[in-house]
Amino acid sequence: MSTNENLIETLNDLIRINNDRIDGYEKAIKETDDIDVDLQGLFQKMANESREYVSELTSEVAGLGGDVATGTTNSGKIYRVWMDIKATFSGHDRQSVLESCEYGEDAAQEAYDDALATDADLPVSIRQMITDQKASLLTSHNLIKKYRDAHKAVNSL
Repeated sequence: MSTNENLIETLNDLIRINNDRIDGYEKAIKETDDIDVDLQGLFQKMANESREYVSELTSEVAGLGGDVATGTTNSGKIYRVWMDIKATFSGHDRQSVLESCEYGEDAAQEAYDDALATDADLPVSIRQMITDQKASLLTSHNLIKKYRDAHKAVNSL
């Protein structure tokens, strides 16, 4: 596989994981109760963040002459199925939705780690874009974790 093909494949993997993230947060918005307006706003912000990343990654893939990935990853489909199953057993409570979102954020971090560790030749500008996106996603991950931990602490009182 040529260097360009490896790079396009790596970028397309990141497009797919961001598509997973968009789908996951749109589902999470539907899973949360109307009283959880704070979570709905947070989830919308995170879905929009991934839309922006998909746009940036799509631009790079197109610039390299590649076909832009559509759809989601297989693991993303597994994540959404897992979220469906968990919701069936535990209801649509705040804690289970936050735990599911954290699971998805972990998957996104792993995908970005894999992209940065790829043997594809990453030009400096693309490596920087991936690094910046990963850092922003880590901030989102930590925010989800903070919400989850805070909710857990309040409910254990």
